[in-house]
Amino acid sequence: MRTALAIARKELAVAFTTPWAYAVLTAMAALSSFFFVSLLEQFQQVQALAREHGWSRLPPDSIVYRNLTDGVVVQLWGVVLIITLFVAPFLSMRLFAEEKRQKTFALLLTTPVRPVDIVLGKYLGGLGLIFVTLGLTLVFPVLLSVVGSGPSGSALEWPTVLLGYGAVLLWGATCMAVGLFISALTESQMLAAFLTFTVLLPWMLLRGVAQSTAEPLRSFLSYLSFDTQLQGMIQGVLEVQALVFFASVILFSLLLTHRAVEAQRYA
Repeated sequence: MRTALAIARKELAVAFTTPWAYAVLTAMAALSSFFFVSLLEQFQQVQALAREHGWSRLPPDSIVYRNLTDGVVVQLWGVVLIITLFVAPFLSMRLFAEEKRQKTFALLLTTPVRPVDIVLGKYLGGLGLIFVTLGLTLVFPVLLSVVGSGPSGSALEWPTVLLGYGAVLLWGATCMAVGLFISALTESQMLAAFLTFTVLLPWMLLRGVAQSTAEPLRSFLSYLSFDTQLQGMIQGVLEVQALVFFASVILFSLLLTHRAVEAQRYA
């Protein structure tokens, strides 16, 4: 494990010496800020309409705007999930592909480092990078909590906020595991990013496909959908089934990555 942690530290150090990591961080901060402000403006508009006409005269789906947690933060997490779908492939693409391109991966394989340490080290490094990126979004609920606090307490339901944020981190960890495996198969970073996105996007949209099928295929496809598994958690509902699902995808992706590295070592 000590070797894996050393590789992870190296990955993080190398990543933060490249302009690419800062470009991704800037993009995440800019996009999430834009959507946060948009959601906040929408929340204020619906609140103004409710004060003028009453909640009973607004469309039924307006009920989510009764409080800041459901009206802004829960919806923001949903947007961050989509942004992560685009950002994660660009963070994971270089984990193996860059070393292959620079021919340093072949040197790494000749050292006495075990493939499992290489895979865990690369994954933990990528995990640190995606967690730092997603950590930028935590500033928004903190800001709402500070500004919106009053004599009656915090304006946010923090258990719901934190469980939703946990779903965002779990989704980021899953994207990195899938991206790590694909990066291990190629020396082209752009190809790795494209293939990772190509795998993750249909997997995320599988619930929509399931709606056009009949049972029992509908239930099966819906269960496999990332979107289905994430919806409960970002709304503050802890679901063991979702935790097991994402843990299985991460472990299976790491197992495939290990086999790919092992095969290249003995090729």
